[in-house]
Amino acid sequence: MTLRINDIAPDFTADTTHGPIRFHEWIGDGYAVLFSHPKDFTPVCTTELGYMGGLVGEFARRGAKIIGISVDPVDSHHKWKADIEKATGHKVDYPLIGDPDLKIAKLYDMLPASAGASSEGRTPADNQTVRSVFVIGPDRRIKLTLTYPMTTGRNFDEILRALDSIRLTAEYQVATPAQWKQGEDVIITAAVSDEDAIRRFGKFDRVLPYLRKTAQPGG
Repeated sequence: MTLRINDIAPDFTADTTHGPIRFHEWIGDGYAVLFSHPKDFTPVCTTELGYMGGLVGEFARRGAKIIGISVDPVDSHHKWKADIEKATGHKVDYPLIGDPDLKIAKLYDMLPASAGASSEGRTPADNQTVRSVFVIGPDRRIKLTLTYPMTTGRNFDEILRALDSIRLTAEYQVATPAQWKQGEDVIITAAVSDEDAIRRFGKFDRVLPYLRKTAQPGG
């Protein structure tokens, strides 16, 4: 199954470092960021999990929970957490999902059905496609997906930036331009007439016949 933006994120039950969860129930009424790892005790992932540990508050301020998944058992995750804190200075206080039977990795199309039924004996290279980020909305639909190679650490500041855009554009009929950051001008979507744009945003700048910019609403 290929997952696309606006698809319902597959639901699942799993054991985590915070105990068992049902994913859709765990999401609650906010956003969720699910990010995956090909194996415990891998160097790049160690830095990523630690960096995310330092961003828990930033995501919480945006109404978002974070949760990691690695295709190893939860017992292994608990041992890995000590290494992560030692290397990065950040505790992993968010849940890590255990996926030793590869079911969730397959459910989210990160591994093929032919990958087998166990993480035992598999190397990080065998699982190298389990390097994805999914941003999931309160409606349980996928809002963003990113997949990284094993040798490139993920930029979670970009995930925060994208989440800011996703939340803003869900509330107002606007889009965000390239390199946009919180507080900068936004684009008025084509669905909004000039008259409605004046009513909604007060004023706008017509850059091109099809490109209208205005100050970020709700700021």
